[in-house]
Amino acid sequence: MGIIGSTIKPFKATAFKAGENFFDVTDADLKGKWAIFFFYPADFTFVCPTELEDLNEHYNQLQKMGVEVYAVSTDTHFSHKAWHDTSEKIGKINYAFLGDQNHVLATNFDVLREGVGLADRATFVVDPEGVIQIMEITCEGVGRNANELVRKIKAAQYVAAHPGEVCPAAWEEGAETLAPSLDLVGKI
Repeated sequence: MGIIGSTIKPFKATAFKAGENFFDVTDADLKGKWAIFFFYPADFTFVCPTELEDLNEHYNQLQKMGVEVYAVSTDTHFSHKAWHDTSEKIGKINYAFLGDQNHVLATNFDVLREGVGLADRATFVVDPEGVIQIMEITCEGVGRNANELVRKIKAAQYVAAHPGEVCPAAWEEGAETLAPSLDLVGKI
């Protein structure tokens, strides 16, 4: 796909967030912040509320890490509000939902299902410069794990703050990292 390392494309979307009026979010609003774009197929579905709720359980931790969360589907901001007002799980969510009924975001991130009009179940982590650092796409029947997403973001933030170091598999905050060099070739 070649999307890792690319800069997000310009966009403008109307958001719904509990306790706030509808508001616009643009690519310019992300400058200087880490952000998650959490695409899901549609409101009022089955797997989606479970993973959106799971992500919300980590929202305060993500906020402390300087990460903003945007749930995105091709539904409208009105549909997002209606789902929030009628679903116990979605009613708990504190982060913003972006309406993408014109398919700008789903197209920009290359997750729009051709001929269907729905987004794939996909996650993108964007760094403060607007560069995509992490992506994950799963089939519709497989929900994502917010614990693993938080771990990956911690690793991405560590690598961004420590040039010349990388995080090995299953790296956890505080664990040893690697400094790639010729001395390590064939010794790991």
